[in-house]
Amino acid sequence: MSIHNEEDIIRLVREDKWMMEVLSAAKMLQLPDWWVCAGFIRSKIWDVLHGYPQRTATPDVDVIYFDASNLDEAVEKKLEAELRALNPTVPWSVKNEARMHLIDHALPYTSSVDAISKFPETATALGLTLNHHYNVVLAAPCGIDDVIHMEVKPTPFFAGSNEKMKHYESRIANKNWQQIWPLVRIVEPERSNRFE
Repeated sequence: MSIHNEEDIIRLVREDKWMMEVLSAAKMLQLPDWWVCAGFIRSKIWDVLHGYPQRTATPDVDVIYFDASNLDEAVEKKLEAELRALNPTVPWSVKNEARMHLIDHALPYTSSVDAISKFPETATALGLTLNHHYNVVLAAPCGIDDVIHMEVKPTPFFAGSNEKMKHYESRIANKNWQQIWPLVRIVEPERSNRFE
């Protein structure tokens, strides 16, 4: 099957009962600026493009939100427990992106989508949410070209820092995505502008 645009991705999600259950559970928490992101979407796209009939297991399902009024990490653990109560089969991970810049050693993020734009890979910089009418909304601040062409590249945020690129390269080596999805291509970033 081919995927050409954002509408194709949204249709895939709408037609996936499990993904819609995950999104509906996340919506029930009524979090500000919430998204289910990263591998949850990327893996679905790559599974479809590889023609896999079964879903590739994901180590976690990342739910993010943005609440600058409460940066207590304990709140995130409580929200994970609430999601486990709603669906104990999902490996939930909840993060408030209003505090994650402290972990990432970055300037404060302005929103969840701003935080998504600063994920390590462009193919992973994706988010899904449900609007008031339960329509699926896709955020792709780095575009969808890399994910649908199965190319792994650093986001501009990571490409602009030698320290972050070390983390990126280590992450790529550890993820071993090409073993799971053989058509995926790791695109070597241009090194000339990295050491200026």
